[in-house]
Amino acid sequence: MPKGDGIIIGIDAGTSVLKAVAFELSGKQIASASVRNRYATGEDGSVTQSLDQTWSDCVSALRGLGEKVEHLAARTAAIAVTGQGDGTWLVGSCNAPVGDAWLWLDARAASTVTRLSAMAGNRARFEATGTGLNTCQQGAQLAHMDRFMPELLDRAETALHCKDWLYLNLTGVRATDPSEASFTFGNFRNRQYDPVVIDALGLARRRFLLPDILDGTEISHPLTEVAAKAAGLLAGTPVCLGYVDMVMTALGAGIRTGGLNAACSTIGSTGVHMRAKAVRDVQLNDEGTGYVIALPIPGIVTQVQTNMGATINIDWILEIAADLMSAGGNKVSYSDLIPRIDAWFAEARPTNLLYHPYISEAGERGPFVNAHARAGFTGLSTRHGFADMLRAVVEGLGMATRDCYTAMGDMPSELRITGGAARSHALRGSLSAAVKAPVRISDREEAGAAGVAMMAAVAIGAYQDMDSCIADWVTPLLGAAEAPDPENVERYDRLFDAYKDVRQAIAPAWDKLAER
Repeated sequence: MPKGDGIIIGIDAGTSVLKAVAFELSGKQIASASVRNRYATGEDGSVTQSLDQTWSDCVSALRGLGEKVEHLAARTAAIAVTGQGDGTWLVGSCNAPVGDAWLWLDARAASTVTRLSAMAGNRARFEATGTGLNTCQQGAQLAHMDRFMPELLDRAETALHCKDWLYLNLTGVRATDPSEASFTFGNFRNRQYDPVVIDALGLARRRFLLPDILDGTEISHPLTEVAAKAAGLLAGTPVCLGYVDMVMTALGAGIRTGGLNAACSTIGSTGVHMRAKAVRDVQLNDEGTGYVIALPIPGIVTQVQTNMGATINIDWILEIAADLMSAGGNKVSYSDLIPRIDAWFAEARPTNLLYHPYISEAGERGPFVNAHARAGFTGLSTRHGFADMLRAVVEGLGMATRDCYTAMGDMPSELRITGGAARSHALRGSLSAAVKAPVRISDREEAGAAGVAMMAAVAIGAYQDMDSCIADWVTPLLGAAEAPDPENVERYDRLFDAYKDVRQAIAPAWDKLAER
């Protein structure tokens, strides 16, 4: 390992916040700086973001980090960048943006997804990518643009993702990484573009838009003079293009330790459930849903299912409680009630009350896709009170998590949890009982930035390979395993069958309720 007090800067350009985080070569976090992300929504389902503003925000975060870390420029051994996945960031002549980026939240390609999903080539596309087609993906968005807004693509030279755009500004190189390239346009087995996939999307004539694929653990490019001056860093500093933020977060949180693969769930506004697997162990479901996303480890990928709504279900029921409690004139915020979740959960006696957590107006996308899916209680009676309903909501997140892991094969032997909700004992216990496995949480504060910084640590030779980096950066920060309660495991086993029966039987009613 190199001597000295070198620093790696991990940039994580998320949907909510863009962060720049400084780490020692040993993995210790030193400081971080952030800028609130900004995007615009439209009544047509559009969700867009300014490319120029995103680069400006990145510069601001790097400058802010420089104010917190003494001699940051001279001490920086490498920079690595990851960011929000999917979406479409078009650049044209002289690397100028072609309009604003379409984010992963953009819903305009829905009709194109419906059309492409019904075509004969869609199953072959899924078999190659391991990824179900949905509106957030660049493939669907480009296909929609090609049909309805061809002038956009006529002006474009390259289609990038968020982190790719920042990498272009940092290095002057147009490229993408193996993870986003393969789950959108390629094959997860070889991490390359696949003509079968491109043809299935109807984008053969737009193939020129797809940039070169670079693996940031093997290839880096120097920070340009212009970018260095803007960010207050040194020109020539190696810059590594990371994988998509979803797997960077999982890597930093412990989806793989000791050379063994594990599972990782990020419980935030949405729920992201991932299992690290050898390529040969991937099991694709009949429904054609989920993702298969490469990890920066040879032969290892993550299989992913995502819930549209996770903690937003808890926010919803707490907001109702807060409104009722504020009726007497004493203003109560739902955030004031968050510390009471575990107590309310414990107060409620375990019952057969079920809750399906499809509270998002976008419906559900994992492990099934239905834009009309909606939340609901099943089994309510006069003996149920607020605490019982809150417990059902928390347990519903456990059921949804199990539903997702079931679609990927057997239950994991251990589950690592990230996200602010991991602090809740009630939620950890529900997830553990639902998947019938111990859970661990990591003390890593910025898992996404750490994951991409780990790629840079390998790229510059600070570590021989990713597993040796994980041994220093990840393993020591994992907490003790929390075993599931045997009685809850038995009860969840029984309830899960009913949970699936209800969500499958009610689907026709969702469609009728969506009619206008």
